[in-house]
Formats: sequence, C-alpha cells, structure tokens
Amino acid sequence: MPDIGHYFSGDLQLGATGDLLVADGVLESRQRILRRLLTNPKDYIWQPGYGAGLPGKIGLPLDEAALDTLIRSQMFLEQSVVQNPAPQIFTSPIPNGIDAQIQYVEAGSAQTATLSFDVTP
Repeated sequence: MPDIGHYFSGDLQLGATGDLLVADGVLESRQRILRRLLTNPKDYIWQPGYGAGLPGKIGLPLDEAALDTLIRSQMFLEQSVVQNPAPQIFTSPIPNGIDAQIQYVEAGSAQTATLSFDVTP
C-alpha cells in the first residue's frame, strides 16, 4: 500500500491534481529509509528500537566504517531494500555534519536507487 509523499521533517506534498502526493516504489522506499536513518532510537513510544539516530552522531569523531555499518544494518530492516547486492554506502564529514551517499536495489522494481542527504544540526 503506498504512503503519502512526505520526506522526514518536511511538509506534506501535493500531486499534480492538488491531492496529496502518493509515494510508492522507489520514492516510498527512499522516504522510509530516510525516516529510519534520521529517527533517534526511543523516539517512537511503541517502537523503541526503531531508528539509527544519525543526528546524534553530529559532533562526535566520525568513524566512517562504523557509521556505514549502522546505516547498512538499518537499511536491511526495510523490506524494500535488497540485501544481495548489499547497499553501497559512502559517508564523509562536512562542516558541522555528515554527508551520506547511498546506492541500493529497490526490491519491488529491482531498480538501482540512490539516496543522498546531509545530516546537520
């Protein structure tokens, strides 16, 4: 079942006809991955283990290997992410934050999808 078009911390999006944008396939997968990666554990009362907590990594020494492993393990919890081949994850420090570039195969369409985002305060 498709989700509403809504990126983490953004506003709801409108479609071409003025209705709420519907997200499915790759768009839905990107939204769900981004929400999981940017949500802090224990932020959802009913799912205390949900989320990677990437915003909490800002200001700490960047261990790219550990961060890549955290991202990959969280992505594997999403049904839309194919586990083989494993997602390719590249993280790097930016001023006051972290840059992430992710390439993975979306399960429903078997398309290679990309997700790029910065985590800043």
